[in-house]
Amino acid sequence: MHLTDSHCHLADKRLYSDLDEIIGRARLAGVRTIISVGAIGSIESDRLTVEIAEHTPGVCAAVGVHPHHATDCTSKRLEELRELARSPKVVAIGESGLDFHYMYSPAEVQEASLRRHLELAAELDKPIVIHCRQAEKRLAAIIAEMTLPRRGGVVHCFTGDTVAAETFLKLGFYLSFSGILTFRNAQQVRDAAAHVPLDRLMIETDAPYLAPEPYRGRRNEPAYVIRTLAVLAEIHQTQPELLAEKIRNNARRLFGLDTVLIGVL
Repeated sequence: MHLTDSHCHLADKRLYSDLDEIIGRARLAGVRTIISVGAIGSIESDRLTVEIAEHTPGVCAAVGVHPHHATDCTSKRLEELRELARSPKVVAIGESGLDFHYMYSPAEVQEASLRRHLELAAELDKPIVIHCRQAEKRLAAIIAEMTLPRRGGVVHCFTGDTVAAETFLKLGFYLSFSGILTFRNAQQVRDAAAHVPLDRLMIETDAPYLAPEPYRGRRNEPAYVIRTLAVLAEIHQTQPELLAEKIRNNARRLFGLDTVLIGVL
C-alpha cells in the first residue's frame, strides 16, 4: 500500500530526536507520503519543518500559526511564512483555524489570524490546513464569507458530528481523520466519517499527538496511520488497499503533489 499521513509534526522534539528511526518505521509500514506541519510554537518550528521536507523524499511541509498561538500572527510572522513558502516543498498554509475549547488565544484574535491565513493561502495559491475544535459554526461562517482559496483546504483531525461534516463538505473541504477514529468513545466521529464521500477523505496521525488504539496514550508516529486506515476501511466497507489509493489521490489533488518533485519515502 501507498499510505499517506496528511498531517503530523516532524519538527516536534518528541519526533525530531529520533527522526531517522521514525521515518524508517513509516517506510516499513507502507507510508510513502507525509505532510509535516509547522505552526506550533515559534517560527523556528516552521523553519525546521521546511528543512526536514527539503532533505527527505516523500515529505512535504505546511507553514502557519496555530490558533493556540494566534497572538503571534503578526505582519512580521506572516512575511516570514511567505518567505518560507517559496520552497517547492511547502504545499499548504496552516494549520490555522479556531479552537474554542482551550482558548489559549482570545476568539477575536484567532479569527483575525484565520482571515490572514486565508488571504495568504489565496495570494500564494496554496490550500489551507484548518484546525477546528468546538468552533464549527463560527469557522463555517467565516469560510462562507471569505470563501476557500482556489486550491481548497482540509479540516484536519475532524472531531465534529455529521451535521458539521456536511457543512464543511458543502464549503469544499476535504476532511481528515486521526487516531481518534479508533477510540471506543468516538462513535460520533465514526458516524461523521461514514458520511464523507471517498473522494473527500484523508487520514493522519497528528503525531506526536493522538496515537490510535492500541497505542493510545503513547507518543504517536506516522507508521501508526495504518491503524486509522483499517478502521476507516471498515466504516466504508471497502478494502484498506483500495481506500489507501483513494486517499493518496485525494492528497495528490489537494496538495498538488504531482507538480512537486517529492519522491517517496
